[in-house]
Amino acid sequence: MTIKFNLFKVFSTAILVANASFLFAQNAIPLEDIFAKQKYRQESFNGFRWTNDGRHFTELEYVENEKNKQYIVKYSVTSNKVVDTLFNSTKLEESIAVEDYILSPNEDKILIESATEHLYRRSTKGIIYVYNLNTKSIIPLANKQKISNATFSPDGKFVAYTRDNNLFLTHIETNKEITITTNGEFNKIINGHTDWVYEEEFEFAQAFFWSPDSRKIAFYTFDESMVQSYNMQKWTGLYPEDYKFKYPKAGQKNAVVSINAYHLANQQTVKLDIGTNTDQYIPRITWTTNSDTLSIMRLNRLQNNLELLHTNVTTGKNRIAYTEKSNTYIEVNDYLHYLEDGKRFIITSEKDGYRQVYLYKNSGALIKQITTGTDEVLELVSVDEAANKLYYLAAQNNGTENAFFQIDLNGKNKKKLSTENGIHDVSMSPNHLYYLSYHSTFTKPLSANLIETKANKQIKNLVDNKELVEKLAKLKLSNVKFSTIKTSEGITLNSFTILPLDFDSTKKYPVLMYMYGGPGHQTVVNTWMGTYYLWFQHLAAQGYIVVSVDNRGTGGKGAEFKKCTYGHLGELETQDQISAARYLSTLPYVDVTRIGVWGWSYGGYMSSLCLLYGNDVFKMGVAVAPVTSWRFYDTIYSERYLKTPQENPTGYDKFSPINLADRLKGKYLLIHGTGDDNVHFQNAIAMQDALIKADKQFSTMYYPNRAHGISGGNSRLHVFKTITEFVLKNL
Repeated sequence: MTIKFNLFKVFSTAILVANASFLFAQNAIPLEDIFAKQKYRQESFNGFRWTNDGRHFTELEYVENEKNKQYIVKYSVTSNKVVDTLFNSTKLEESIAVEDYILSPNEDKILIESATEHLYRRSTKGIIYVYNLNTKSIIPLANKQKISNATFSPDGKFVAYTRDNNLFLTHIETNKEITITTNGEFNKIINGHTDWVYEEEFEFAQAFFWSPDSRKIAFYTFDESMVQSYNMQKWTGLYPEDYKFKYPKAGQKNAVVSINAYHLANQQTVKLDIGTNTDQYIPRITWTTNSDTLSIMRLNRLQNNLELLHTNVTTGKNRIAYTEKSNTYIEVNDYLHYLEDGKRFIITSEKDGYRQVYLYKNSGALIKQITTGTDEVLELVSVDEAANKLYYLAAQNNGTENAFFQIDLNGKNKKKLSTENGIHDVSMSPNHLYYLSYHSTFTKPLSANLIETKANKQIKNLVDNKELVEKLAKLKLSNVKFSTIKTSEGITLNSFTILPLDFDSTKKYPVLMYMYGGPGHQTVVNTWMGTYYLWFQHLAAQGYIVVSVDNRGTGGKGAEFKKCTYGHLGELETQDQISAARYLSTLPYVDVTRIGVWGWSYGGYMSSLCLLYGNDVFKMGVAVAPVTSWRFYDTIYSERYLKTPQENPTGYDKFSPINLADRLKGKYLLIHGTGDDNVHFQNAIAMQDALIKADKQFSTMYYPNRAHGISGGNSRLHVFKTITEFVLKNL
């Protein structure tokens, strides 16, 4: 179909739109205030820790702009008054900036981390000190070399840690270091710390664990010798530096993992039996209540067969205590809990269609499914064995919110403890008498309240963000509406909408759709989104409708809804987003010629697919740090949802943006950090090359040496200025 343009009308319309944007911009929150000055940053706790008695908590406090004036203060729960100052940096001979701290199990010492250096997403290294509360003395560990994962033994006599891919421990009283492993080598052997892909996808970095009796340490060893390296250039100095690290891409070789137990008594290491298959995963190990028995979680490479091995750490032999299989995949989490009676354990599973809690005998026999229904269990908060109760968070309101519950271990007497709509996070005292409830909504920043459990009554508000709430009240902000959208296939999807300021239903407005859409993740959640929320308001003040839709494959609505994308990532998700956009185009106040998309990471993958597959629907798209081919991404994530490329080449290639570049019609902005260790810059290069080959025009912005989050300095402000200007110009 040929479209003829009236140039005078187009020019006049452009002037009107520009003038309208100028008028709207009067109420727009300055981007500098959001991303650079952090004028609307919410406050929280610094280093909140419960004490053993459950009646006190500690907090890291400091004098503003004076890093050498820091205090670790102990408060009474009931009075919220200071009862002791455990640490005062001004009384030290050496100036130390406290960046994190850990109380010893018997609370007579404190591990203090300083000069922290971030490695990957969850890993750091720093100078670690041990401060003695009785003698008021402080000693550095490892001769002030930077170390990682410093952890007290349960008896408080030792600290174990990793350095240069090896595992060590120090006897605190003598400050003598004991070497546990010696074969660690960069890009070859790692002891006591995870490799890149385990850290990213199984979500832990420390890979050693003290036994309850403090006499043994179970630890991982990763042999990365056969894993291929990714070469990432650092653009500094006259010549760029090469940084090579082991990164197993889909279908390629993983590190070979072994599990060992070090015995302090004889300083001997026992290799534990995890089977003869080396092409597998060990996503978790944890001690049972018996210091002779280690629980090892074993998962096959396709991640659809999970086993718990109860392993004797002296003989190395094991038996299978639990098995679970799936036609798709099994997600790993930290919700495995061994009861103090030494006879039972609690585990979560999606085997009935929704994640619920199950009670088993250590022998493997099922005792009871504790929770039931369609509200998924999101987190096990605590188990009170004395009272026979379980505390947990579960999804509510079609997965857009959560709530805090208690239930008896026999599945009876379920009680909802939280009273407000929104999203809750809970930290419970060791004696279960109190809990700290963190709460927020889409429009209300964090509040934190101490609650008495039995009466479920608030004792004290610890954080209210009153100053931020007052600042927000002075702004002219658009309302947020949560609703659902039914697709052409009859699928009901959660959504939120932010309409422009001074919305007039007789006028036409452009729509920007924000998406992520990846497996198990959600954007349509009634929680404070911080800078994103304020940026959405910035756009709304300039006449844009902002919409987000959770497509099939996202979380909170059960296994079938989440796992239906298995084997063909991108297909159903894109269909749903295009269908949602078509629905929006039927609304009388939506300009059907001005619908755009944007997203980051998986959302960048989605925005790219939507712009390409929905080239008759979307006018423009912004993709930040997108995966453009799952062949470029890591083994654990890609194969969990797609199998291997060798088994499922179509699933990898049919919905890869690099194979669809010739479909581009709208305006496309591709943004990536060159130092992205997660979604490699390679994705952007391949996409750009494909677009050039297809003779397609597009825009790019690359951020030298920036990682996946594109942060540091004014990077965050710059990237959102770039996106905003692109939206204003092209939508």
